[in-house]
Amino acid sequence: MQPELTLGPNLFHWPAEDKRDFYFRIADESPVTNVYLGEVVCSKRTPFFDDIPIIDKVADRLARAGKRVVWSSLSEVVIRRERKLLEAWSRQEGRELEVNNTAALMALSGTPHRIGALMNVYNEATMDWLARRGATHFALLPELPRHVVAVLAETATRLDVGLEVQVFGRASLALSARCYHARAHGRTKDNCQFVCGEDADGMTLSTMEGRPFLAINGIQTLSHGYLDLMEDMADMAALGVTHFRVMPHSCDMVAVTCLYDAVLRGEIDAEEGGTELRALGIEAPFVNGFYRGRAGADWVPRQHAPA
Repeated sequence: MQPELTLGPNLFHWPAEDKRDFYFRIADESPVTNVYLGEVVCSKRTPFFDDIPIIDKVADRLARAGKRVVWSSLSEVVIRRERKLLEAWSRQEGRELEVNNTAALMALSGTPHRIGALMNVYNEATMDWLARRGATHFALLPELPRHVVAVLAETATRLDVGLEVQVFGRASLALSARCYHARAHGRTKDNCQFVCGEDADGMTLSTMEGRPFLAINGIQTLSHGYLDLMEDMADMAALGVTHFRVMPHSCDMVAVTCLYDAVLRGEIDAEEGGTELRALGIEAPFVNGFYRGRAGADWVPRQHAPA
């Protein structure tokens, strides 16, 4: 099976028109084969994009361009309105669904669905249990080191399910019931005034010494550095990983996806791809420590990676 490049769900609160134009360009110019749509971080954002005709136009444009559209669920379900949103999402017919919260599993039991990276599948027993209840595809969380990915890839091959690993973009590290993004601006979650929309790639959080450390996106904590596993895609494909996920950011994502696709297909080598990626001017460091068995915020050269 030829490995595929995918575009994960957009984690950030961009203006609806900006999102529309972003996905239209992905449809027309990007080589990704699968595109994930849907609000996964904060239910308050859904009326701006998911509940208006724009998202249907985006999905139609992507489908006409030959992209496979997958609909992602909310990652956190706390209040009644969010439960109702998830129940309605689970009843969709004719759409491929990616679950990011266990609350949807009962409604989808026996129905084919995907498991998103925010579900935190760590081990083969969990993967087996979910597959027996209808899961056909698993996106892994970005903290997993290579030896764990290898075990899960072997299990996915045995179960005949897809396996997806994030290879580009800020990594999701945690979710909270509270909104630190709002709190940092002296607001509450209920009266946030959608301040997260002011930070297209998340708000930088620095240490006491002023060193950038994390990024905040509403209720979500992300890495400050951008994950870059371009050098490791061939290794992961050999292990059995079938899909490679890039996450949307405000940089030139068509250029990013073209570079990862070119490396994935062997048209250029990872060294050349990495050099061109760094020439795009992304204002954050690149990191790969999790996969290479080190601190996640580290960049570990290939020659120093654990065997």
